[in-house]
Amino acid sequence: MLEVTNLMVFFENALALNDFNMRVEPGKIIAVIGSNSAGKTTLMNTISGLIIDTRLKEQRKGGERITLYGKIRFLDEEITELYPSERVKRGMVLCRERHPIFPESDLLENLRIAGYLRSRSEVSEMIDYVFELFPPLVHLKTRKAGFLSGGEQQMLTIGMGLVVKPKLLLLDEPLLGLSPVMQSMLVEAIKKIQSETGLTILITEQFARPILPMIDHGYIIENGMLTMEGSGADLMENPEVRAAYFGV
Repeated sequence: MLEVTNLMVFFENALALNDFNMRVEPGKIIAVIGSNSAGKTTLMNTISGLIIDTRLKEQRKGGERITLYGKIRFLDEEITELYPSERVKRGMVLCRERHPIFPESDLLENLRIAGYLRSRSEVSEMIDYVFELFPPLVHLKTRKAGFLSGGEQQMLTIGMGLVVKPKLLLLDEPLLGLSPVMQSMLVEAIKKIQSETGLTILITEQFARPILPMIDHGYIIENGMLTMEGSGADLMENPEVRAAYFGV
């Protein structure tokens, strides 16, 4: 479904991603695990196309020079230079870190806004599914999104992604800043999404412990470079991974 080949990203002369390769097969949960500043968000922004917008903005104001090398293919089409809006239309949706929502609109309005590409009936169907998936949101429909807690905003962000009915859902550090209880709730929700809908999911995370048990395949990234890959079970048993991410 998704293939990243020899991807390199430079911010001026700083190398953010170095010859990165990965594959995402349909119907699987894939994770990219790495510490803070390892290159995970740069990878997601490049796959989703947000970096194309950022590069254009920097060019217009004479700012930081951003250079891309390598190829990204999605559903047998090269999309390396495709605008993010076109990638969304093809079925790729990114749920970014730090919960980018519409804070002045209420929760229900946020979900409806996210479904602008879908019919009213499709949006209604997916909103019902979001409330089934995240019961705590049911009683918050009319609350302004900016007044939701961090965990509630993360549930809303994932819900907004689902309303688009994507083929590939990108989750950039969904557990960041959440309590262990909320982390567990989101992990269970992600597993439920995949099992019930067959949706392909790509996750980036620095918290390996709750993520590795549920994934089909994982990639370890350090300083923008792929250092290791394998099944979730294999990575959990790898002594280097256990030392770096489990403290054992």
